[in-house]
Amino acid sequence: MHSHSWLEYPIRFAGETIELLSLEKSHFDELFESAKDKRIWEFYPIDCSDRNKFFTHYSEVLAAREKENHYPFVIADKKSGRFIGASSLYDIHIKDKNLEIGWTWLHPDYWATEVNFECKLLLLSYCFDSLKCVRVQFRTNDLNLRSQKAIQKIGGKFEGILRKNKIREDGSIRSSVYYSIINDEWENVRQKLLFEIAKKKELIRPTDAEPD
Repeated sequence: MHSHSWLEYPIRFAGETIELLSLEKSHFDELFESAKDKRIWEFYPIDCSDRNKFFTHYSEVLAAREKENHYPFVIADKKSGRFIGASSLYDIHIKDKNLEIGWTWLHPDYWATEVNFECKLLLLSYCFDSLKCVRVQFRTNDLNLRSQKAIQKIGGKFEGILRKNKIREDGSIRSSVYYSIINDEWENVRQKLLFEIAKKKELIRPTDAEPD
């Protein structure tokens, strides 16, 4: 563990259906099996369905963790033990107590399930309850409507669009949509996430009163 750092490493979070583990090089082969589906990378700056690009990207991410500015997690399905995706905490500003959650992707088998909500619940609980963050940021491609809807659904507040701020590896230029959750909103967001998880598991009917 980096004893002097703000974020702990290694770290493991267990939810009901998933676990988040600090990503290690020994995970790459198995994680890549879930990353091979091209649909995952449609809106990302790089296409990690390509083995070389995947290994290069995540090797760089692990190097960034050594500098304490990127903390990647592998998402494991508790039932099967299978690695089904990844997520990261990065763009870390210790003095200002804020960071970004991003580079979250899941194998398409797990799209539209409770997994993304549970992943966000685990990471946001860590950010707000343990790290005492005052702000957690999210950003996504302006064309990625599915991702924008997912961020809005967990309670992320729209902040604006940085126009043409990224050039992707294929030369196309993207604009980024920014959202955030601040500490005053966390309790409300937590309830929203628990509601969405229960709804996905059909523990409650979608018609039941939704938290504001």
